[in-house]
Amino acid sequence: MPEIKGDFPREWVEFKDLKSGIVYKCDLTWLTSNWKCIYGSGCQGIDTKGANSGCCSDGAYYTDAADEKRVKHFATQLTEDLWQNFHYARNESSKNLNISEYGLDNERKTKKINGNCIFLNQSDFATGAGCAFHFLNQRTGMNSIQTKPDVCWQLPIRRTFETRLGNSNRKNSQNIEDVVVIGEFSRSAWGEGGADFNWYCTSNSEAHVAVEAVYQSCKAELIAMMSESAYEELARLCEIRINQRKRRGLFAGRTLLPLFVKHPASLIN
Repeated sequence: MPEIKGDFPREWVEFKDLKSGIVYKCDLTWLTSNWKCIYGSGCQGIDTKGANSGCCSDGAYYTDAADEKRVKHFATQLTEDLWQNFHYARNESSKNLNISEYGLDNERKTKKINGNCIFLNQSDFATGAGCAFHFLNQRTGMNSIQTKPDVCWQLPIRRTFETRLGNSNRKNSQNIEDVVVIGEFSRSAWGEGGADFNWYCTSNSEAHVAVEAVYQSCKAELIAMMSESAYEELARLCEIRINQRKRRGLFAGRTLLPLFVKHPASLIN
């Protein structure tokens, strides 16, 4: 199937979390889609090197110094049988891990080894292809939110931050309101480099084959990116929209308002 172009209409919902007072703006079109990660089951990879590289070919840019420190901490728990690049990450001292480098714009990221992220195991390794942290999680019961770089466990959900003028109780005055935006990490969200990707999953129908919607399958990630109370409200709104779509389907051929926007890649399946 050809890739869906990313400039289609989207439906957004906005609400304020009553516990924190934070305003959330969420992409209902994406969060109610049927996307899922298909690494190892049809993923073609963002680079021409192939499917085994998945989206791990360039290394992961850290959110901040704390993100890098956390990743390095859990990297010390990776053993030789779980991590193909175990020895590449060490200098003279086995305790001195060298897992990071400077990337574009002098930003810190995970190091590349043979064209891929240092944590990516290849298919010829004992674990098979995949992230070494994934295999550590399987062994220990930890999860990706704990062990992987922020960008890795968040993808392909995108969290951004906006500020805007809000209303104030004081006459003739305004205040700044912070808004957390939860949406799709689409190809275009990567900037100019996104156009060079060999293949991208969120806009391909091959990856829109999940039984659950994104807001359900990525519940843990969304709670970590928002809060439990904010997620509960988001889930409630997603469920309302899905049920409304189902009811509208009972009246096929009739024009009903409002018009509901479903992710084009999910519509194909």
